[in-house]
Amino acid sequence: MQWGLPPYHPALDFLVGWIMGTSWKLAGTRRVCAAVLGACLAVGLAGCGGGSSAPADGGTPTTPPIPPERSGRLESARLLGSIPASEIVAALAAKESLAQDVVPRYGVTSYRLDYLTADADGREVRASGLVSVPIKAAGAKSPVLSYQHGTLFKDAEAPSNNAVASEVAVVLASLGYIVLAPDYVGFGASKGTPHPYLLAAPSAAATVDFLTAARTWRSQAGVADNGQLFLTGYSEGGYVTMAAHRALQASGSPHLQQLRLVVPGAGPYNVQTTMDGLVDLVRQEQPLIGALINPGFLRHLGGSVQREVRRLLLRALIPGDADVAYDTRFIDHFLADDVLALASASNVYDWKPNVPVRLYHGRDDRTVPYASSVSTLRTMQDRGASDLVSLTECRAQPVAGHLQCVPPFITFMLGQLAPVAQDL
Repeated sequence: MQWGLPPYHPALDFLVGWIMGTSWKLAGTRRVCAAVLGACLAVGLAGCGGGSSAPADGGTPTTPPIPPERSGRLESARLLGSIPASEIVAALAAKESLAQDVVPRYGVTSYRLDYLTADADGREVRASGLVSVPIKAAGAKSPVLSYQHGTLFKDAEAPSNNAVASEVAVVLASLGYIVLAPDYVGFGASKGTPHPYLLAAPSAAATVDFLTAARTWRSQAGVADNGQLFLTGYSEGGYVTMAAHRALQASGSPHLQQLRLVVPGAGPYNVQTTMDGLVDLVRQEQPLIGALINPGFLRHLGGSVQREVRRLLLRALIPGDADVAYDTRFIDHFLADDVLALASASNVYDWKPNVPVRLYHGRDDRTVPYASSVSTLRTMQDRGASDLVSLTECRAQPVAGHLQCVPPFITFMLGQLAPVAQDL
């Protein structure tokens, strides 16, 4: 079944996989449908961060932390190899990249770091991530760019398992950034632990703790940064970026001293707004399911009917060939009409940032509604953020949809960083 997907285009096929970390292939159209619907369902059901019932303080994460002296501790570092700039150029050309303004300047050396973070229940887990470093002259410094990837269903596609010339972290590092790309819990070293899909606290922890572990590694390895930190990501990556930014600020993290700019794209920050869009989409495409998904009445469904709805949602969310586990408690919150639990676990939009946030979204996005970013902008400004927060509308033609806005997001993100980033 098609869920409003655009016609296949090989260049778009590559770029979506490039930024979202997924191998989107024509032969896998059914998988693409599942992935897009999965993002839609997970976004709507799990966590885009919204709802009028948010706590007055903006919904500070409630997951109990692991002991501070262990959270973010570097466990190991392993060299993955180096790739010359010419190979990165060739990889982009071979894939018919639609990314504008991406002209590799440096070769890149990549490493896999293992570190300690927390799962969805606050339990300690060993996770991993990719660090890609531009090959510059001895002693040269670089800004740090933390890149949070989009939804993945294959462990092999996690950044530290895929340090190839076309991997987004590698390509961004070839522009002069030290790029950090956490695998997330459930991938890489933590495969087998359920991935806390769009759950705010563990999503933030995996990113923030990786920042800490990478800082330790840079000190030990003599890799010099210039004191600047940037955060970015698209789709689920945009959500994780926002969750990490909020967590940094709420905790008064020392990383804030380096944070200069945050650029999230098309993230499901507002759960209620995204739910409204999801329900409309499901009703159009699946009248039977749509008739059952009526917030406020779900808890009154009979046990067998509720189990069937849950089964259908899971089948749509996770493709049959996925080889990673997903934490699906958000579906239980949704089916129980537990708005407070869903909001507490997933909200990331209702707070006041103290560092510039540059939102980006397409008005025609049917996977993550444009209204999610609009409500985020308005809420943050209502809290006093003023022009620290802005929203730029994707103008992709003929349709500014979720996938179509990936190429212009890359251009936008790099354009936002360019006037601020030094030592590139």
